Amino acid sequence: MAVNNITRLLDSRGIRYQALQLPAQKSGAKETARLLGVPPGLVYKSIVITRVTPGKRILAVVPGDHEVNLKVLAQAVGEKKVVTTTQKEAEDLTGMQAGGISPLALINRGFEIVIDGSALTHQEIYISGGERGLSLRLRGQDLLNLTGAAAAEISRIPR
Repeated sequence: MAVNNITRLLDSRGIRYQALQLPAQKSGAKETARLLGVPPGLVYKSIVITRVTPGKRILAVVPGDHEVNLKVLAQAVGEKKVVTTTQKEAEDLTGMQAGGISPLALINRGFEIVIDGSALTHQEIYISGGERGLSLRLRGQDLLNLTGAAAAEISRIPR
């Protein structure tokens, strides 16, 4: 089993999870879902968002078959406008590789975390374990509690 700071955090808090090893390559949420044999709506991806005005960066966590609704997200965080970052900007801001960005690795690291409310409607969801090739299955409520995130309906099916 993979052991890293995230799995140690989960273990120390007594959070039930399952670590799943996949090929250590950049995989999007849909590819990860295919490899895990689960619907893409259960694999949540982390999208780095910046404010137009100064303030905390935002990490939006949404289902793999959805996209962030920037207008709704901006309202949820009290902004008029927010913008997505490029892959390079996301990697620079988080210190993690795209495909391995995890909300659990960004606790107390200057990010406001917003998780799509749909995560609370599933028994369990899948998120990145903080490195490429590591996925974690856990309860959405546990993710919300651990990260101190807000839950809001911030995603939509792509047009």
